[in-house]
Amino acid sequence: MSAANRLSAGQFLAGVRHVAAREVGAAFDGAVAYVYLIAFVVLSNSIFMNEFFLGGRAEMRAFFELMPLLLAFFLPAVTMRLLAEERRQRTLELLLTLPIVPLQAVLGKYAAALVLLLLFMAGSLPVVAMLTALGDPDPGLIVSGYLGLFLLGAMFLAFGLFLSSLSQDQIVAFVTSTLLGFAFVLTGEDRVVAVLDGLWPAAGVGTLLYESFSVAPHYRALVGGAVTLPALLYFGLFSALFLWLCALVLQRQRA
Repeated sequence: MSAANRLSAGQFLAGVRHVAAREVGAAFDGAVAYVYLIAFVVLSNSIFMNEFFLGGRAEMRAFFELMPLLLAFFLPAVTMRLLAEERRQRTLELLLTLPIVPLQAVLGKYAAALVLLLLFMAGSLPVVAMLTALGDPDPGLIVSGYLGLFLLGAMFLAFGLFLSSLSQDQIVAFVTSTLLGFAFVLTGEDRVVAVLDGLWPAAGVGTLLYESFSVAPHYRALVGGAVTLPALLYFGLFSALFLWLCALVLQRQRA
């Protein structure tokens, strides 16, 4: 029986909370988390306000549509240090000697990253207040859009954490996570799909990547108000896969 199976649910969650609290505290001890948060909120809200005054529509679709590329760049900056820096400073070995199992360490760090994601999202709430004051936006679309945004960000954090576990260099972790994030996003762009299909017409590579790999169809469904089972499974299973792979890497390093 594995160590995780020998822990009670309360003991397991206590270990996760301990790691999460440690990571949140470390993130806000310096100025880095504040800089990320302020930069993301200012940039995303500024781009939305520009689109809003040009289009004049009381809806958040323009905001949600610009989020995938922004998250693909900003979230790797959150995850790059979570394990890569621990490996570089050789504090990962110390973490793994604590009475916790690798899965607790992974979930604790992941929970801390999700806290930062929620703060990023909370920074856009003034947009909701402004739209409500100026018009009559559809609350269902706003809720489903935020759900899509959270699930997308959670998936990006999961693979960012996994890639951080493979490297001792934060920059390498950041670059690889950013490239993978852009791959997930750009394979949903019509022009990219057309180019890839044109390069390999018989294989239909672009269409295949769009249907089976890209975040675009699932994220757009949620932003459009359709909370579908395929979309929930897509984000949930991809996130779980990357977290499991990350725990497996730590387990092997611990052994």
